Amino acid sequence: MDDSDKIEAAVFRRLLAHLDSRKDAQNIDLMNLAGFCRNCLSKWYMAAADDAGLVVDYDKARERVYGMPYDQWKLKYQTSATDKSMTAFEKAKSE
Repeated sequence: MDDSDKIEAAVFRRLLAHLDSRKDAQNIDLMNLAGFCRNCLSKWYMAAADDAGLVVDYDKARERVYGMPYDQWKLKYQTSATDKSMTAFEKAKSE
């Protein structure tokens, strides 16, 4: 692993730690603001594993990103999306 890979790995770990500290930032809000969410990161994690010739299933990737099994995270931290959030999400999808 070269220095840039080490830096990028550290940045990824820091991003996950930041998201973990901001459980109030719901996925719908992240999607509306930034165009990606924790589930997107999980899919990118799986794709990177695949590129490296490794197999990581979606549940394991989400557990890495969420810091716990996804179903557990949803029960503890996920709130219902507001009508305003859903409208913004649907509008962004159609653009």
